Amino acid sequence: MPTEEDALDAYSRVVVSVAERLLPSVASLRVMRRVSGGRVPHGSGSGVVVTSDGFLLTSAHVVERSAGGTATLADGRELSFEVVGTDPLSDLAVIRAAGDDLTPADLGDADALQVGQLVVAVGNPLGFGGSVSAGVVSALGRSLPTVSGPTRSGAHGRLVENVIQTDASLHPGNSGGALATSSGHVVGINTAVVGPELGQGLGLAVPVNATSRTIVASLMSDGRVRRAYLGVTGGTRPLPPRAAEMTGRERGLEVVSVISGSPAAVAGMRPEDIVVAADGSPVQDVGDLQGLMSAGRIGTVVTLSVVRTGALQDVDVVPEKLL
Repeated sequence: MPTEEDALDAYSRVVVSVAERLLPSVASLRVMRRVSGGRVPHGSGSGVVVTSDGFLLTSAHVVERSAGGTATLADGRELSFEVVGTDPLSDLAVIRAAGDDLTPADLGDADALQVGQLVVAVGNPLGFGGSVSAGVVSALGRSLPTVSGPTRSGAHGRLVENVIQTDASLHPGNSGGALATSSGHVVGINTAVVGPELGQGLGLAVPVNATSRTIVASLMSDGRVRRAYLGVTGGTRPLPPRAAEMTGRERGLEVVSVISGSPAAVAGMRPEDIVVAADGSPVQDVGDLQGLMSAGRIGTVVTLSVVRTGALQDVDVVPEKLL
C-alpha cells in the first residue's frame, strides 16, 4: 500500500515536471508608459509564449495604457515588446517580443477541467522570476469583480466572466502567467488575486478554451475584438426539477446582476432569471452566451429563453456594440 511519503513524492514529481516544461515559456514583463519626454515604468507581470516568433499572451490589465516594455525569458534574454491588442472584457492581451526561436507553451482546454484537479501556476510574483506554486481547481464558471479601470456602468472595476478559481498561491506579478494541468498544458491565464472582500487564499485565471482562442486569434490579426453587448453577469446553476422537465435541460445561466441602462435592462431582464437558450441555441454558462454574442448580432433581435418564477418565457434583447 502506498505510504503518505510515496504520495508526496509523486506530487512533487508532477509539479517539478510541469515547472521544467513551462518555465522556458513564461516571461517576466516590465511594462512602460509614455510620458512627456520619454517613458517611465508602469508595472510588471507575466506573459506566456504562444508562438516561436514572439507572440505572447498576457492579462489586459497588465499592459493597459502601455507603451510596451521588456520581456525577460528564462534563458536570460531581454526582448523589447509592443502591445498587439487588448480585450478588457476577457482580461486577455497579446504582445509581440522582438525575437525569434522562443519556446511556445502547449495550450490545453479548460472546458475539460474538474473541481479538485491539480493545477500548477507559473509566473513572476513580486518581481521574483520563474516562481511556481501548486494547488487545486476550487471552482469553475465563476463571475467575479476585480480592480481595474472604469467599466461601462461607470464604476471602477471589471467583471471577468467564467473564471477558474484556484487555491494555488498567486501574488502581484503572477497576472498574465500560466495555469497548467499536471500534463503541462496551459488551461488558464492568471488574472488576479482575490481581495479580502471576496475571500482569502483564492486566485483567478481566465480559461483557455475555444472562446478565448477565438479572442486571441482576433487580437493577433486585428488588434481588437468586436462583440455584442448584453449587460448581464451570472453563473451556471442546475434547473429546478419542474423547469428541467419543461425545458428538457439540466442547467442554465442564472443572472446575478443586470447593468443599469444596458440592452438587457431595457429588455426587462432581472436577477435570478435563468437563461436556457439564445435564439434556440442552448445556454448553460457564461461561455455559451459569450460565444453567441458575435459582431453579427449587434443591432439585431436576440430571443433569450428564460425561466422566471417557475415559468418559461421569451425575452427579446437587442445587443449593442461593446465599447
